[in-house]
Amino acid sequence: MQAEQRRQQILAEITERTGIDEAMIEHLVRRFYDKVRDDRLLGPVFNSRIKNWDYHLQQMFAFWSSVALMSGRYHGRPMQKHAKLPVDGRHFDRWLALFERTAHEVCPPAAAHHFIERAHRIAESLELGIAMEAGRLLNKGERLRRPDDEVTLPVAAE
Repeated sequence: MQAEQRRQQILAEITERTGIDEAMIEHLVRRFYDKVRDDRLLGPVFNSRIKNWDYHLQQMFAFWSSVALMSGRYHGRPMQKHAKLPVDGRHFDRWLALFERTAHEVCPPAAAHHFIERAHRIAESLELGIAMEAGRLLNKGERLRRPDDEVTLPVAAE
């Protein structure tokens, strides 16, 4: 079987099992990033770096299409874009919590599970990569924790 035929077969199997399609991906990504932009912990990290949200969302639609449906639409290098971010395990925990909540809100259970499972793998991979960029090698199950002055944290209310 040729690669493109195999990809189409996988896409059909995933779509049949989960109901995921490009419209669902776009809906999930839009709702998720609406929450991220407004979040006290994650908003400052994203809003200080992303100047063109329309472009970013288009990239995220392609990324999640590739992750969830194996569509091959995304051709970027996520680790390069994330390696120097001033974040640690706290940010990934929040990212996952928002993503999980959003997936459960907008997706049927099988689709939410499919997305969430992949989100956990992505978060773990990015956290490990950021730790390595910071000169830390994490042991299995260990989380990246940086000093507060090395990460972007919410400003305390006065």
